[in-house]
Amino acid sequence: MPDQARAQRLAKRIAEIVASAIAHEIKDPRLRYVTITDTRVTNDLHDATVFYTVMGATLDEEPDHESAAAGLEKATGILRSKVGAGTGVRFTPTLQFRLDTVGDSARHLEELMARTRANDELLARQAQNASPAGDADPYREARAVDEGDV
Repeated sequence: MPDQARAQRLAKRIAEIVASAIAHEIKDPRLRYVTITDTRVTNDLHDATVFYTVMGATLDEEPDHESAAAGLEKATGILRSKVGAGTGVRFTPTLQFRLDTVGDSARHLEELMARTRANDELLARQAQNASPAGDADPYREARAVDEGDV
């Protein structure tokens, strides 16, 4: 029977080990701006997916995702050895690295929300001094006739 709590604990430990190894032990310059954001382990504890983000060297510089992916691919064996030594599980999970796009998606949603708020404010200003095109209640006469007929 799969133990999800154990898988979550192992995922957290793997994230700590991988992040620490990237920051302090692996000297690949391609991994300088890589940050581990999340890790998920299958219930059978055989496979782990490590999510990461890449920052640019400066705020204006675009991050180099391809270079970081190549660096992580090259360091996968070393990182898996460190995970095996640091976790003490019988079978060391395979590591698969995936770029985490949650930050980009959140930024895009924030931009959409800001644009929507601006459009709502513009519409509210336009509606402030607006008047109806016809009568305020175009069905008033029809109702009076219908009520008189009954």
